[in-house]
Amino acid sequence: MQTEYLKEQILARLRMDNPWWSTNTIDDYFQSMQRRLYLDLFYPLVADTELRRGVLLMGPRRVGKTVMLYHTVQKLIENGINPQKIIYISVETPIYNRISLEELFNLSRIAVAKSDDLNGFYVIYDEIQYLKDWEIHLKSVIDTFKNTKFIASGSAAAALKKKSQESGAGRFTDFILPPLTFNEYIHLKNLNSLMYPSSIQWLGENVDSFDTIDIRKLNELFIHYINFGGYPEVVFSEKIQANPGLYIRSDIIDKVLLRDLPSIYGISDVQELNSLFTVIAFHSGSEFSYDNLSKVSGVKKDTLRKYIEYLQAAFLIKIIHKTDVNAKKFQRATSFKIYLTNPSLRCALFQPIQAIDEKMGDMVETTIFAQWIQRENANICYANWKEGRGEGEVDIVGLSASSQKPLWAVEVKWSDRYFEHSGELKSLLNFMETNRMQQAIVTSIERSGLKQMRSVSLQFIPTAVYAYIVGYNTLKEKRQKIGL
Repeated sequence: MQTEYLKEQILARLRMDNPWWSTNTIDDYFQSMQRRLYLDLFYPLVADTELRRGVLLMGPRRVGKTVMLYHTVQKLIENGINPQKIIYISVETPIYNRISLEELFNLSRIAVAKSDDLNGFYVIYDEIQYLKDWEIHLKSVIDTFKNTKFIASGSAAAALKKKSQESGAGRFTDFILPPLTFNEYIHLKNLNSLMYPSSIQWLGENVDSFDTIDIRKLNELFIHYINFGGYPEVVFSEKIQANPGLYIRSDIIDKVLLRDLPSIYGISDVQELNSLFTVIAFHSGSEFSYDNLSKVSGVKKDTLRKYIEYLQAAFLIKIIHKTDVNAKKFQRATSFKIYLTNPSLRCALFQPIQAIDEKMGDMVETTIFAQWIQRENANICYANWKEGRGEGEVDIVGLSASSQKPLWAVEVKWSDRYFEHSGELKSLLNFMETNRMQQAIVTSIERSGLKQMRSVSLQFIPTAVYAYIVGYNTLKEKRQKIGL
């Protein structure tokens, strides 16, 4: 009797979570939300039924994975898929505790009165990491139900990546949903009208670019993005913005540092990990060595290396390595830069930053790197050298994958001074001369234009505009790869 009652409760919950079985559409709540631009890249993987592979949607907490899954459901319906063939299951729902993925699929077919039908279903398992040995279960259903498409998501990116590589070879296609780019942030706020297509002169040719009709308004949005822009829910909630620490720190940072990573990697001293991340967040964009980071954080070097690896796997930080003035990588590099993958993580731990704050330069640099690191094959580094009496640094250098020679360089500045005093950019000019580079980019607050400097030229672009361009081009490049 109890078992039959529980079964009825599960069937009722499945019907509640899949309203489109009867309404042919997702709830208005999700329907009203702007679709992330990454949906155009994710959906083709879901719609491809010829390749018998599951799709794993991974990413940090609160970047909008569940909402994108609902938008995927709606897009499947719009493209002619029978709504009763689309099943959504949130694995973390308590009533599903200890029920296998196969049994959940079987119960879903009973709930929608299709228990004898095994063909043409799209089954979504949200928050799959809550099921023990999920990768074994997922591989099993993919192998068993050959005419069904399985999609899974999970916030513990480190665990999902690790397990999918170990056990799902040939069965899962990984898709990482990152925090919002500035380009997506502008899109979600319906402010694309602020931007317009333009072009810049690059090495003697006109290259497609963007500009803004109101740089001061765009800069206000850029600072708002730095503080609150990584997470869709935060972007639209003034209540959360009033107390970002309560939401972002407790719901995103603490759950990763105090629960996800310790459970995955068996970390016993969670306060030590938390202390290290706090140091890194405060100094995002700074150059570290394992020695000085160990001293500042109080974490032993051997443990430190592991923690940094874990924090990278969880998509909280990114290590950027350096080259010298000749763009050669150091044989034994002892120092490197660490950037937050999302600048608003710092705001959550400390306080919102303002345009005139001392740390604004570091956070602007962090924000620009946050746009670049969303490109899987971006071969980027920074240049730093001390040779003889000469020394210098260039913020971002793009290297050729084949020759490892610099293709481009960017000096990130939150200042308009260098537009009139370009000669003060001695490190950049030295690097360009040494590597025979004809042109480089310098960001500013508002000034833009091409400045000729004897044998080289500097293209000045407002930082907010440049961030938008990088994010736009990242998505454009991803679309081109899949033929969109």
